[in-house]
Amino acid sequence: MAAAIQTIFAQSSSELAHEALHKAVQLLRPKYSAAAAIVEEAEYDVLAYMNFPEKHWRQLHSTNPLERQNREIRRRTDVIGIFPHPASALRLVTMLLIEQNDEWAVNKRYFSLESMALLKTPQSTPMPSLEVA
Repeated sequence: MAAAIQTIFAQSSSELAHEALHKAVQLLRPKYSAAAAIVEEAEYDVLAYMNFPEKHWRQLHSTNPLERQNREIRRRTDVIGIFPHPASALRLVTMLLIEQNDEWAVNKRYFSLESMALLKTPQSTPMPSLEVA
């Protein structure tokens, strides 16, 4: 099952990834129908990063920065232990997020300016309509 799912994310284009997802669903359906339904339902969510320029895929596909930020928030809140008021916890977390934003904006760019310029060019794969019929 894992091998079938991994092939989806190893594809070089959005079209190939969608085809691989459909093949994986067909392979999973006889034995793991519930898992196949979940994968099929999540198709556009899990492959959404492929609608961006290919240079962004690695960063968008990974949750490492989010996990790192959550660890830092947890570390800083554990030092304090008990907050006197919910607003004080919110202030601390907000300050940490603003600090991270400033660091990314000035010191370490998560995306280069050149790759961000690619976002202004039209993409070949249209986003699915979210309208409910």
